[in-house]
Amino acid sequence: MTSPRRNRQPVALPTAAELDILAVLWTLGVATIREVHDELGKDNRYTTTQKTIQLMTEKGLLTRSERFGAHVYEASVPKEQTQRQIAGDLLKRAFGGSARSLVMGALTAQPSTREELDDIRGMLESFAREKESES
Repeated sequence: MTSPRRNRQPVALPTAAELDILAVLWTLGVATIREVHDELGKDNRYTTTQKTIQLMTEKGLLTRSERFGAHVYEASVPKEQTQRQIAGDLLKRAFGGSARSLVMGALTAQPSTREELDDIRGMLESFAREKESES
């Protein structure tokens, strides 16, 4: 399913509850409210999940369509785009625009595996090569 929102301005940043729902939909792809609610496995009532999904649809975070007569929902923005948007907002608001401080904060907040650190080194080298080729 395609969404007309994909080419528009970025949608509002999701709340923590909305991120939980987005995580479910990024995994499932397309789902009914019941499927999302069951996957969340929270103590929230079904009606809370339903209302949150309705609000998310109004905000442009989700798109709604029909499948076999039931309304189904999907994330209107890819996971990576939402992560970049959240990281950019966090970078500006909490780290004064310093990517170094953001990375150091992330690395000290939770231990990284050797593989993750190797991946990060590889990404940094790739970014450095791109910057050099732009100069």
